[in-house]
Amino acid sequence: MGVPVDDGTSAKAAQAARTGRLEALAPGQAIPFGGDRVAYVDADLAATFRPGDRLVVVQDAGDLLRIPAAEAQAAASAVGRAAAAFARMGEVADVAITTFFEAFARRLEDEAAWGAIAAANAADVEAARARGRSTTRLIASEAMRADMIAGLRAWRDAKPPRGRRIERIDHQGWSVEQLTAPLGVVGFVFEGRPNVFADACGVIRAGNTVVFRIGSDALGTARAIVAEALDPALAEAGLPEGAAVLVDSAAHAAGWAMFGDARLALAVARGSGPAVAQLGAIARQAGTPVSLHGTGGAWLVADETADPERFYAAVFHSLDRKVCNTLNVCCIVESRAGDLVPVFLEALARAGERRRGAKLHVAEADFARLPEAWRTGRSTVIRAEGPVEEALAEPIADADLGREWEWEEAPEVSLKVVADTAEAVALFNALSPRFAATLISQDPAAHERFYATVDAPFVGDGFTRWVDGQYALNRPELGLSNWQHGRLFARGGVLAGDGVFTVRARVRQADLDLDRGGQPTPPRAG
Repeated sequence: MGVPVDDGTSAKAAQAARTGRLEALAPGQAIPFGGDRVAYVDADLAATFRPGDRLVVVQDAGDLLRIPAAEAQAAASAVGRAAAAFARMGEVADVAITTFFEAFARRLEDEAAWGAIAAANAADVEAARARGRSTTRLIASEAMRADMIAGLRAWRDAKPPRGRRIERIDHQGWSVEQLTAPLGVVGFVFEGRPNVFADACGVIRAGNTVVFRIGSDALGTARAIVAEALDPALAEAGLPEGAAVLVDSAAHAAGWAMFGDARLALAVARGSGPAVAQLGAIARQAGTPVSLHGTGGAWLVADETADPERFYAAVFHSLDRKVCNTLNVCCIVESRAGDLVPVFLEALARAGERRRGAKLHVAEADFARLPEAWRTGRSTVIRAEGPVEEALAEPIADADLGREWEWEEAPEVSLKVVADTAEAVALFNALSPRFAATLISQDPAAHERFYATVDAPFVGDGFTRWVDGQYALNRPELGLSNWQHGRLFARGGVLAGDGVFTVRARVRQADLDLDRGGQPTPPRAG
């Protein structure tokens, strides 16, 4: 009599009996998250949720996010195309990838193609300004165009990383090689910066494919870049359709859906801090590793041996424009406050002349150190909503030193007088995003102590604005590896296209009698 075999049918039936499909939500409905907490559905979410929509519960914070069916489909389709393209990339020669980068660069150099991109960008900029949005990074200037072209050609000329041998272990009768290999589909969510296409396409150099979702402010520009340059370059090089795909949606929900897709091999997000953290949580829930960059803001410390001229230059050159590595907090040791605070104020004022005004935040205990002109002065500060008249300097609590100032035209920075460098390091490690730190000192031993104790991936001895893959490493960066949650990708702070890889092992066997138990190969019958 045969033994009954369970083919899994009964288990599947039991699972089906325990589960169903979410069709509606009710106001006040309790949604468990984090294992022992509950979030409640609000009236707006309940009213807008429709059959076919998806509800994402962010387990870290209890955020309840509705993904409309159309946005879920748009993201799934884009990721699917990129996944299908990745399945074919193993057959694509490195020379074809080289051709793609050159073709992309040439299309951006073409005046007709760039004219269409610039027209779309002008419309994006006008629409963003009308909505009171920041346009600092949105404008596709000639300098941005040149940087994109240079970045693409840097990848054109880069040594192909696929198949690079990391190590080889030889055994008697066989050997093992560890080889670099493409990681897979890389998903990007970017703020409204048109140049991200050139940056993110760097993952193709290593044989990966890429799917983008860009901020709504730059979506028109993104569409134009795809139509005028990206898609024609892919076709010219003979790369698989879908090797680089834009999720054509202005909705945040499309980004949530994309990052929740388990087919991604890596999720990269750049933008505002809370939004990036939320995206990272969604990706991690799906089992996808992340590289997040939502906050930056550099800290600069001047110790008792600081050279005033070096300090002045470092402050001035760290405030040319607002990006992640712009100076955000300056700490001056007490013993040098008398001569270096005036130097700092002069450098900030000069940086303001370079842009349009300045804004200073000073630790409450140090506000009285400022000259009266700074304590009582007024300044016109350009905010996203337009010019605003504010106090030139304002006191802040020490706990607020971690706040990143998102300025438009007027350089904005915080100042704190500390007892010594050790206090500055402790404040940095406790309050900052632990991103970029600089020490101005003439003492080599002080620099070694600073490097050993400050918890930052980027440490320097001058201006802070060097933290950029293309500027510092001659490799366009995709983002900056998430220092707070580890440094897996690219083995350091800058994530570049050639750092997106995995490792495969390949065995070559010469001895046919290899056997873990020592048994020789038995003779074949007949």
